[in-house]
Amino acid sequence: MIRIGEYNKLVVSRGSQLGFFLVDELGEEVLLYQKYTPKTLNIGDSIEVFVYTDSEDRPIATTQKPLVQVDSFAFLRVVDVSTFGAFLDWGLDKDLLVPMKEQVKQMVLGKYYVVFVTLDESSQRLIASTKISNFLDNESHELKHNQEVDLIVYEETETGYFVIINLHHKGLIYKNEIYTKIAIGDELKGYIKQVKEGNLIDVSLQKIGFENIDINSKLILDLLNKHGGRLNLHDNSSPEEIQKMLKMSKKTFKRAVGVLYRQKMILLEGEQIVLA
Repeated sequence: MIRIGEYNKLVVSRGSQLGFFLVDELGEEVLLYQKYTPKTLNIGDSIEVFVYTDSEDRPIATTQKPLVQVDSFAFLRVVDVSTFGAFLDWGLDKDLLVPMKEQVKQMVLGKYYVVFVTLDESSQRLIASTKISNFLDNESHELKHNQEVDLIVYEETETGYFVIINLHHKGLIYKNEIYTKIAIGDELKGYIKQVKEGNLIDVSLQKIGFENIDINSKLILDLLNKHGGRLNLHDNSSPEEIQKMLKMSKKTFKRAVGVLYRQKMILLEGEQIVLA
């Protein structure tokens, strides 16, 4: 069976004025237009193609490479908007539709969004959705405390950032635990902090041992984050400078900097402390 939204390895069955018809092992055919056909392709040859639907919802094949396949997430740019939806550039000549009903907020021309690509059951057309939570499952998982996971940042809130965990689950990183710049669409490594009642999953960008650093080290990280990742302080800074900026003694400052440096969270560059 030819799978829409995926790569299929098919055999050239016959030619036409439009291109070549490709067939699977069950005899199902799909058209590969002439403009996408390699010049060396002949009847009987096998070829791998991506199958999607044309403007009349008919399956067609292409040798173009899409940026995303069905049942997957991607960070894509809006190239057109209309009364019935927004269109995304996903690497093919025909743009990918996000229907109005699949938009959390009305999408803006030129902006990038994290979307999930799915097959609309009624039309058998590939569409995208920004309603990411609908495609995540926190009921069934085997995540463990401090487990390293892959993350995709997809939404900012007042308290933090919602992330996709291992392409299947929903998590939250709290803003007061973020010590570097992150943005929607970023793909990151993280660690499971805790799974709370109701299967709400908290995630950290640092190994959980990071929680054990003292309050003064956290204060330095907070200030670094607020000042673009750099502080004009160093070992030879005067106690007055340190007290004015951090409200701590020079001895406490040096101990806190040492903790962060050993954990490779900061770099020491001349007369500045810099986020790693």
